[in-house]
Amino acid sequence: MLFVSLTLGFKESVGTFFESMQSFISINFGWLYVLGANIILFFCAYVGLSRYKNIRLGGADCKPEFSTWAWLSMLFNAGIGLILMFYSVAEPIIHFSNPPYGTPESLSAAKNALNISYLHWGFHGWAIYALMGLSVAFFSYNQGLPLGIRWILYPLLGDKLKGSMGHFIDVMAVVATVFGLATTLGLGIQHINSGMHYLFDLEMTTNVQVILIIIITLVATASVVSGLYRGIQLLSKIAAIMAVLLMLFMLISGPTLFILRSAIESVGYYLQNLIVSGSWMEAYQGSHWMDSWTFFYWGWWFAWAPFVGLFLARISKGRTIKEFILGVVLAPTGLTIIWIAIFGSTALYTEIFGVGGIIESVNADISTALFKLLEHFPFSHVSILFVVITGIIFFVTSSDSGSLVIDFISSGGREDTPVKFRIFWALLEGSAAAVLLVGGGLIALQTGSLVTGLPVCILMLFACHSLLKGLKKYQSDLEREVKSQ
Repeated sequence: MLFVSLTLGFKESVGTFFESMQSFISINFGWLYVLGANIILFFCAYVGLSRYKNIRLGGADCKPEFSTWAWLSMLFNAGIGLILMFYSVAEPIIHFSNPPYGTPESLSAAKNALNISYLHWGFHGWAIYALMGLSVAFFSYNQGLPLGIRWILYPLLGDKLKGSMGHFIDVMAVVATVFGLATTLGLGIQHINSGMHYLFDLEMTTNVQVILIIIITLVATASVVSGLYRGIQLLSKIAAIMAVLLMLFMLISGPTLFILRSAIESVGYYLQNLIVSGSWMEAYQGSHWMDSWTFFYWGWWFAWAPFVGLFLARISKGRTIKEFILGVVLAPTGLTIIWIAIFGSTALYTEIFGVGGIIESVNADISTALFKLLEHFPFSHVSILFVVITGIIFFVTSSDSGSLVIDFISSGGREDTPVKFRIFWALLEGSAAAVLLVGGGLIALQTGSLVTGLPVCILMLFACHSLLKGLKKYQSDLEREVKSQ
C-alpha cells in the first residue's frame, strides 16, 4: 500500500527510479540470473532421472487429486498462458528486425529470432517453476511441513525458519508474487486493450487499461471465491481448449508446409544450441541487449516462481517426481514451442514472403502484433474476438490462482482461510498492476520483476542443495524401512 501511494504521488520521480534500478540490477546481477537458470535446469534434469524419480509426493499410497488434463491445464494457465499470447508474434518479429547479432531481416536473423524466443519461453523458465514446486510439495506432503515457501530450506536452517528468518522469506515470496503477477497482468491488459481497439475501436490509453484491469479483476475475484475445484479448474480447461483451437486455426489457415518445416528446423536448432544460447552473455560485444530481454525474462520467471511453484505443489499431490518433472518442464515447454513455432513462423513468413507490415506495427505498439497478423487471414474479426476472450480467461486464471497462493503463504500454509483474505489479495494484485502501468509503463513492470526476482534466484540456488539433502535422507529412510520388513 505504501508502494502504491508513493507511485501515484510521485509518478515522474518513480519512473526515473525504475529506469535506474533496472539498469543497476541488469549490469551487476544479470550474470547471476543466467547462471542460476542454467544450474536449476540441469539440477531438475538430474533429479528427474535419478534414483529419487519414483518418490511419490504425498507418500507411496497417495493418488492424484486431478486428472492429467486438468493438472496440465491449470499449471500452463497459471504459469504462462496470458503473456505468451502477447509475445508469441511480437518477440520473433523484434529479434528478426533488430537482432542482438547478425544482419537484420536476413534468413539467419529469422532462424535466430525463433531460437531466442524458444530460449526465453522454454526449458530454463519451466525448470525454475519445477524446482520451486517440487521443493514445496516434497517438504509439505512428504515431510509434514506446512505448505509454504520458507520450508524449502528446512534441511539447512531447521527450526530457525519458525522465526524472523522464515517470516522474511515468506514476505519476500508474497512481494515477488504480487510484482510478478502485476507485470503479467499489466502487459496482458495492453494486449486485451489492443484487441478491443481492433474490434470495437476502443481507445488504447492507460486510463482505459486501468478500467479494464478493474473490471477483469472483479471477475477474477468472483472466480477465486469459488475455489480451486470449481472456478480455477473449469476456467483453466476452457482456456486450454481455446488455445489449442487457435493453434489449429493458424496452422490450417496459414502457410502450413512452411510452418511445419520451420518448426522442425528451428526446434532442432534450439536443442542443438541450448547450452550455447543459454549461457550467452554478450560479454565481448559490450552491448546491453540482454538488459531488456534475457535478464528481464529470467527475473520474471524467478519473480513468478513462489506463486507458480506453490500452486503447482498444491495441485500435484500424488504425482511421482518423474511425473512432476515431465509434466512441469517437458509438457508446457513443448506446447509453448509449438505455439511460438506456429504463430512466430507465420509472422516471419508474412514478412519474408508475404505482404509484410507486421514489423511496422510492432515498432508502433508491441501489443498489436498478433492482431496485425490475424488481419491477413480469413475470419479475422472472429479470430481476434476469440483471442481477446481467451486472453481475458488467462487473465482471470492467473489472478485467481495467484490470490489463492498468496493467501496460502501469508496464512502460514493454511488452506481454510476466510474468503475475505482471497478477495483482498485479488484486489491488491489488480491495484499493483494498474499503478505500475500509471507510474512508469513497461519500464515499471520490467523493474518490478527484476528487483523481486533477484532474492528469489538466490533462495532457489540454496533450495537445490536443500532439496537434494532432503531427498537423500527420505530415500535412505525408505530403504531402511524396506530392509527392516
